[in-house]
Amino acid sequence: MTTAPSLQPVIVGAGPAGIRAAQTLAAHGVRPVLIDEAARGGGQIYRRPPAHFERPPATLYGTEAPRATAVHSALDGLQNHIDYQPDSLVWNAQGGQLDVLHGPTQTTRTVPYSQLIVASGATDRVLPIPGWTLPGVYTLGGAQVALKFQGCAIGSRVVLMGTGPLLYLVAYQYVKAGASVAAVLDTAKLTDQMAAMPAMLTQPAVFAKGVYYVAWLRTHGVSIHSGVRPVRVQGDARVAGVVWADGAGREHTLPCDAVGFGYALRSETQLADLLGCRFAWAPLHRAHLPERDADGRSSVQGVYLAGDGAGIMGADAAEWAGELAALALLQDHGVAVDAARMQTLRGQLGHLMRFRQGLERAFPFPTDWATHAPDALVVCRCENITAGALRACVRDTGADEMNRLKALTRVGMGRCQGRSCGVAAAEILAQAAGKPVELVGRLRGQAPIKPIPIHLQARQVRQNADAGASA
Repeated sequence: MTTAPSLQPVIVGAGPAGIRAAQTLAAHGVRPVLIDEAARGGGQIYRRPPAHFERPPATLYGTEAPRATAVHSALDGLQNHIDYQPDSLVWNAQGGQLDVLHGPTQTTRTVPYSQLIVASGATDRVLPIPGWTLPGVYTLGGAQVALKFQGCAIGSRVVLMGTGPLLYLVAYQYVKAGASVAAVLDTAKLTDQMAAMPAMLTQPAVFAKGVYYVAWLRTHGVSIHSGVRPVRVQGDARVAGVVWADGAGREHTLPCDAVGFGYALRSETQLADLLGCRFAWAPLHRAHLPERDADGRSSVQGVYLAGDGAGIMGADAAEWAGELAALALLQDHGVAVDAARMQTLRGQLGHLMRFRQGLERAFPFPTDWATHAPDALVVCRCENITAGALRACVRDTGADEMNRLKALTRVGMGRCQGRSCGVAAAEILAQAAGKPVELVGRLRGQAPIKPIPIHLQARQVRQNADAGASA
């Protein structure tokens, strides 16, 4: 029988999932290592501003302030019971150790692990349009970070577009903070949202919150247009306006100086990929995701997955999944846990699934996006690869798989490693090859999963070469 103190789990990510996992382990006498890229824990959803720039939670998080405060308080209360390592980017994983970059000092170190909980979170799902590379265009998440972390809006007259609950949440937060939102442009149709209502009502409090945001925006003079198709962002040196088409195909021009856009969220799966986790196509998320069982166990022994990094389910589900993964880890190592609590958590996550399906029905992915993407559209801005170049590669070489397309065109080889362009490139490839998107594969994760200083990468290559020579 393993005793709890002999375990030394490592948790990557101090969002709702990672914090609840750490709290659960600490409650069982285990002192985990909690590594997080941000300077202060909370994740993207409950991102905390710098300590010298504190603001009231109600100002930052609105109706989510109580939950945000609870998550922050949980982490603050764990400081003497965990090894908390903020400002630390995990950029590689191999051989039972993590390569970590400490941001303020720009130094790298390795952290060994035997048990690992990956709570890597999510980022914006991007479908570009002409003009998206202009200064003044942000993702919805980026616009939200500017407001929460830096206390500023992305512009003086902002248009927010795309689809998903985040679209309305960011609009609400911007107007609440005193910013000017010229319009909300939603690609989803009102009929989509009406059809999803029965499933959405399985979580009446969350559904009511969404209805409140929309009603509040309308009463505060924000124009909301549904069933639109973004056409292009206008401007020369920076954003000057947005052109969008309504359901009848008529084009409209809306002056603005900043744009926030996104199509819900995509899971950050690169670390799970480097760890060797098995992936499978997940139709609900329109993505290949790492496989896990009901408690968060991955296909790799000792590696557990929790939160949006394994499938977008939201902050509440992330908390439950983080706790459940920690309990599963303890159980797997012979530590007595509350089986009834595990069953309750499984039930809560299962019950939430119908609501999650309703969200996808209410805010569907625009599956026709690729058919409207012009050849001149820059898909991969790091390498300046256009939709036309991708289509030509498919036509001329017969490439019909993402990593083959990457090798031939360099799409996804830049700083973002496909995190921004991967979804769009897959949609273009599927359209050009005449194949379902699930059959074109996914970009394989490679280190570094996020940009690091090149001298650190060179040193790592030398160390690996030296280790190979001495083996």
